[in-house]
Amino acid sequence: MTTPKIEKVKAEIEKAKARIAESQARLRALERQKTELENERIVALVRSERVGDADLADLMRSFKDGRAAKAPALKDTELGEARDAEAE
Repeated sequence: MTTPKIEKVKAEIEKAKARIAESQARLRALERQKTELENERIVALVRSERVGDADLADLMRSFKDGRAAKAPALKDTELGEARDAEAE
């Protein structure tokens, strides 16, 4: 036996669940967008340095193995090029 109050609360619960599902979907989309933008930035930085596939693979392996020294700071011109590439 359900009462009108219970039915009202059930309806509110369903609405809240729907809003939560929409928010979660929006969050996933934003996270994917952020990842894509980060990936584009990484690609732009690598391309600006004209690093070959083999060199990049070696560099990534050395980072993974802990053999890589601290990465050098980018020069202002390199930062500008990376920003320009991001703007495209």
